[in-house]
Amino acid sequence: MTPDARLDEIVIVPYDPRWPELYAQQRAAVTAALAPVLAGPVEHIGSTSVPGLAAKPIIDMLARVTDYHAAAALAPAMARIGWAHAPEPADEQLRRWSYCFPGIARRSHHLHVVEFASTGWPTWLAFRDRLRADPAAAGRYAALKAELAARDARDRVAYRAGKAPFIEDTLAGRE
Repeated sequence: MTPDARLDEIVIVPYDPRWPELYAQQRAAVTAALAPVLAGPVEHIGSTSVPGLAAKPIIDMLARVTDYHAAAALAPAMARIGWAHAPEPADEQLRRWSYCFPGIARRSHHLHVVEFASTGWPTWLAFRDRLRADPAAAGRYAALKAELAARDARDRVAYRAGKAPFIEDTLAGRE
């Protein structure tokens, strides 16, 4: 196993009211490190950003930047504040940089740095906002995530694929 391999399993836990504070603690440092290329505020996304929603206890964050290539130059600044570059499949194609805090193997935070002109990030905010506005949908999503994690707590590909239809249906207003 490489030192960068993920060691954490997919575990869904009840909502923790400390999650917004944990996000805020890192938001300030990330904002300062990425300031030269930021194109908007650093956002709290994902299930931990939805009050009451059970989730993996990993704070997902989104930073939109003016230019994908310019953001590459800020990797040393991210390392200085304790964030590890954690490349994911398709990062380059999606014009995205991925970082984890405090490390890749056991992370408490995950940051998606995406070019503002890219097309994917608006759906992340729309899905978050829909779940915040619809506790019943959030409950169904929590149940689905728990079911998927129970099937295989190590298979992240299957976990993500299993959530995709629910996310698509929710964004389309079918859920």
